[in-house]
Amino acid sequence: MNTRKILTGAVLAASSMLSQAQQLDITVTNLTQGIYYTPILIGAHNQDMSLFNSGEMASPQLQMMAEGGDISGLSMMLTDASADIVENPAEGLLAPTMSTTTMLDTTDGNMYLSIVSMMLPTNDGFIGLNSWMIPTESGTYTFTLNAYDAGTEANDEVINGGGAPGVAGIPAAPGGDAGVGGMGVTQDEANAYIHIHRGSLGDDDLAGGKSDLDNTVHRWLNPVARVTVVVN
Repeated sequence: MNTRKILTGAVLAASSMLSQAQQLDITVTNLTQGIYYTPILIGAHNQDMSLFNSGEMASPQLQMMAEGGDISGLSMMLTDASADIVENPAEGLLAPTMSTTTMLDTTDGNMYLSIVSMMLPTNDGFIGLNSWMIPTESGTYTFTLNAYDAGTEANDEVINGGGAPGVAGIPAAPGGDAGVGGMGVTQDEANAYIHIHRGSLGDDDLAGGKSDLDNTVHRWLNPVARVTVVVN
């Protein structure tokens, strides 16, 4: 018996299983009380790319998404990597407690799943799944996601219509339940790298104070999202 040939065949068979195309049903649920998700980006890609990495500087494309909800740059990165992509499955904002479900057909070699979306109202907070290896066995897989801080903007918690990269401030509070006239929680951040978000502070002064966020509405703790992946 040629052991080497048997082992080689086993390795090739395993490799084929790992790279096979799959059909996924993906559900993203917003677990927060008062935070909305901007258009969600979902991609299945190979092991050579990632949308973000904790402890590293954010790319310009990630900054666009985390500060203003613009997923076009990250979507182009996925396209250039021959990824399989779903953009904006909720067809707009995903409100608190709500879910959105989409189907994603993956092609050979795209074995890793990533998901991102900006959280509003935050300065540069986003939900993130980074390169989760898609199981080869059919079944239902459920897990939660933490919120990340892109590290590109101070969390001043001031709602001023900002959102362009490098422009301080929060674009909007979609629920219409925020204050005005906040002086700013902070102007500087010690950590300029992608990291777990500390959460919004808020205050109870909706006509001033430090924050424009309402601490009875916009405070949140991790995890902030639930993802269910059905591998068919």
